[in-house]
Amino acid sequence: MTQRTKPPFRADHVGSLLRTQALKDARAKREKNEITAEQLREVEDREIGAIVRKQEEVGLHSITDGEFRRAFWNYDFLGKLPGVEAYLGERKIQFQGKQPRPMMLRVTGKLGAYAPHPMIEHFKFLAANTRRTPKMTIPSPSSLHFRYGRSAVPESIYPDMAEFYRDLGVSYRKAVRAFADAGCRYLQLDEVNFTYLCDTKLRQVVKDRGEDPDALPHVYAEMLNTAISDIPADMTIAMHLCRGNFQSTFVASGGYEPVADILFNTVKVPNYFMEYDSDRAGGFEPLRFVPKGKNVVLGLVTSKSGTLESKDTLKRRIDEASKFISLDQLCLSPQCGFASTEEGNILAEDEQWAKLRTIVEVAEEVWGK
Repeated sequence: MTQRTKPPFRADHVGSLLRTQALKDARAKREKNEITAEQLREVEDREIGAIVRKQEEVGLHSITDGEFRRAFWNYDFLGKLPGVEAYLGERKIQFQGKQPRPMMLRVTGKLGAYAPHPMIEHFKFLAANTRRTPKMTIPSPSSLHFRYGRSAVPESIYPDMAEFYRDLGVSYRKAVRAFADAGCRYLQLDEVNFTYLCDTKLRQVVKDRGEDPDALPHVYAEMLNTAISDIPADMTIAMHLCRGNFQSTFVASGGYEPVADILFNTVKVPNYFMEYDSDRAGGFEPLRFVPKGKNVVLGLVTSKSGTLESKDTLKRRIDEASKFISLDQLCLSPQCGFASTEEGNILAEDEQWAKLRTIVEVAEEVWGK
């Protein structure tokens, strides 16, 4: 076996990193209007530069900005799409414990138009500050639908939901192409809703609002395929799958079996970051559906706790997974980001970096240097 020279790398990571204290202080001051937006951006630039260097030092080859300019993994991106508004409201789907700020989304106009997304500039800054592979992460298009259903999509704008799904896919296709045109060659779509549809309680939520949980994976697959239908041949697309991640809590439980076939054989994404740090994710058996030519990044290292996994345990689990998929199709990462929201998970920064360093070391021992 050999290391990979293009993404996903044998040692990879999902994207978000614990916000530094300097960044937290600056964002708090900005909320109180004690500093200007430009002053906040200067702090963001400095702190992102520092965590880029730290990622390089621990041996990672995919480098992110840690999502340091965002409050939420999804709302900051979706709320800036033409025809979408972010606002504070009442959360319908709850975490198992403490709840994040009730940020919500709703459609305010027809989707599908293109306007330069501010995160294009975020990518350009990242790319200018690393010689390794800059990786951008954005939420999957399903994130605009699953939590809300029809309540976020006024009938006065979209009397037919099929038109909404089509336009949302088109809007994403234009955004993805814009990242490509800006030089992005490693883009990850964060997709939690395929895994939410593996949870019987959340499937019931979907039924209770009058939708079919068996139909949604097909709808989401079509949107995803549209989103990535206009990319250059040398652009790597990945999908991250998890069951919720806020201050070390979660939303959903259940293995991948109910969606595995559609996920791997209808969705045209070639690379999958998959949560596998606890029994809530089920076993490795669904990996038998992964065709040759696609890759799975095993999220065996938890980002929800500072406890460091043993190398032997990680190697044993990689070996278990390889009974259902070729070892050459596998890589290693944390199960999720360390800070899907700006609050971050319950672990220390040095514990975060120790986990990432361990991932690099295990990858070298399993697949070679």
